[in-house]
Amino acid sequence: MFTLLKKLNHSSLIKNNKKRSALAALVATTTLLAGCGDNNGDDGVVTDQVYRYQVTVTNLTHNQPLSPVTHLIHGSDYQAWSIGSMASEALEQLAESGDNSAVLDNAMITESQASEGVVMPGLSYQTTLELSDKDHYLTILSMLVNTNDAFTGLNKHALTNYSVGDKTLLSLRVYDAGTESNSELQATIPGPAGQGEGFNVQRDDTDFVSMHPGVVSMDDGLSTSVLNESHRIESVVAQVVIERLQ
Repeated sequence: MFTLLKKLNHSSLIKNNKKRSALAALVATTTLLAGCGDNNGDDGVVTDQVYRYQVTVTNLTHNQPLSPVTHLIHGSDYQAWSIGSMASEALEQLAESGDNSAVLDNAMITESQASEGVVMPGLSYQTTLELSDKDHYLTILSMLVNTNDAFTGLNKHALTNYSVGDKTLLSLRVYDAGTESNSELQATIPGPAGQGEGFNVQRDDTDFVSMHPGVVSMDDGLSTSVLNESHRIESVVAQVVIERLQ
């Protein structure tokens, strides 16, 4: 009996020593691995860099609701519009009806956000964009819904040089997509002033993007216009504030 117990005790001792050796090796390995990391955080955990921007768009018009304000993040190869060039079908749809679905569906867009509904005059849409690197561009698009094909936006604005705390205020001008005649007829104005047709595949205007000439309205002699003086627009219709938070 004593011999058996002695053997058992000896066997247990060997097992315990093996466990202690294995545990010591595990601790040593864990310590070694912990010391090999890139200590970007206080606890040694490697974290991805996040670039966070706050973007606020304010409608400066008197009576022109903005269609869902759309923010697009993309690289240097994408450009939503160019003065003097033909509007893409995606831009045509947005400028004539406020529909941003084709714009958002572009494969060159890496990130996007849009307001849930229209942004009324005097109100703002604010959102936060989080990016994994800062080598991106920001484009903003929105239709002035009480027009035929007027839109506003920010075209390919570089975010590369923003440092934390940097803030930029920019004026957003109004453009004419050139895809629909500025007839101001009730049947052709999709906004509340007309509640007419939105997108139409037929192009009956200049077929190139230009600065918008403005709204004439019934109050200034265009008797067939459904628009009045309150729908007139200046060259600047909105403003955007971009601030890097992180």
